Amino acid sequence: MDEELRYAHTAVFYTNGEALEIVKLPIPALKSGELLIRNACTTLCRSDISTYIGKRKEKTPTILGHEIVGRIESFGPNTPRQDQRGQELKEGDLVTWAIFASNPQTELAERGIPQKAEGLFKYGHEQLTETNTLHGGLSEYTILHIHTPLAKLKEDVPVKIAAIINCAVATVAGAYRLLGDVQNRNILISGVGMLGIIACAMAKAAGAKTIVAVDVEDERLKTAKRFGADICLRGDTSYATELNALMGKSNPIDGLIELSGVGAVMEYTLNLLGIGGTAVWVGAVFPQPALQLDAEKIIRNLHVIKGLHNYNTEDFVAAVVFMEQYYAQFPFTELVYDGFDLAHVNEAFEYALKQNPYRVGIRF
Repeated sequence: MDEELRYAHTAVFYTNGEALEIVKLPIPALKSGELLIRNACTTLCRSDISTYIGKRKEKTPTILGHEIVGRIESFGPNTPRQDQRGQELKEGDLVTWAIFASNPQTELAERGIPQKAEGLFKYGHEQLTETNTLHGGLSEYTILHIHTPLAKLKEDVPVKIAAIINCAVATVAGAYRLLGDVQNRNILISGVGMLGIIACAMAKAAGAKTIVAVDVEDERLKTAKRFGADICLRGDTSYATELNALMGKSNPIDGLIELSGVGAVMEYTLNLLGIGGTAVWVGAVFPQPALQLDAEKIIRNLHVIKGLHNYNTEDFVAAVVFMEQYYAQFPFTELVYDGFDLAHVNEAFEYALKQNPYRVGIRF
């Protein structure tokens, strides 16, 4: 490694209420199977913002940021030279990677749940120590651990769009894997923040018959329309009559992706499913009161409820393929404001809080 690359300027988070501190962290020698990435862009996920304001707790100090894209700087010993799709890897390649690394030979990984498998490591969520470093996106460099799913990207994908692949896009890809084939089916998307907007685009690309977007904010619904939504309804638990009038009883909702995480909304949307419908719950990733569900109705209507937290390797690859194919067919670039560099990372968080864009990006 060149002498000038021995340190990485890094924004370290200690506790909410305090500014992130820019420090120079030593770049250690790479271990077997590791990769050094020069970060190109990191976007602030809602979980990063929740940690910043104290709503979410992380082991500290830490390096926040897991929606990252960058270029291969160097390979550690015995590091594979192929990505998850069998493409050859070389220094300088634009790459993205999964939020997790875990042992692929454990039971959960072999069952298709590597994001919960033994030895789990999560980028942007680990404690910073002398021996565990450069694992978040708010740094000039990231060290990729062995067994991290990695994908080489097409060079024409804008980096600020590529950054959202390994969280927002991959999570939605996982939701559709659980939902099943949506072609010629009616899909309801509850909550159209970043994930919901992506869900609209994915449903459109997959040939859904009717895409219904629901949110409490008019501006989000206007955006959802531009990303493929056919029907946009404002409300939380008060739009069933309007939906039935628009869809008709003979044209029920076949599947729904619930992203708001609000208990009352989860109960409400479940009642909108037609016979044999499937609900995928994604948004409820925080403690809340238990739900009240009508078990008889679920059984008699053959409803299926599935939960998703993060995503697996298959979903990650599907997200890469989707974004490479459709990034220019939908106005994704408008969703990310990337007007900050690492030196202004605290301003980036404050902008995210005050302006509430879909994503704020930090460029390197």
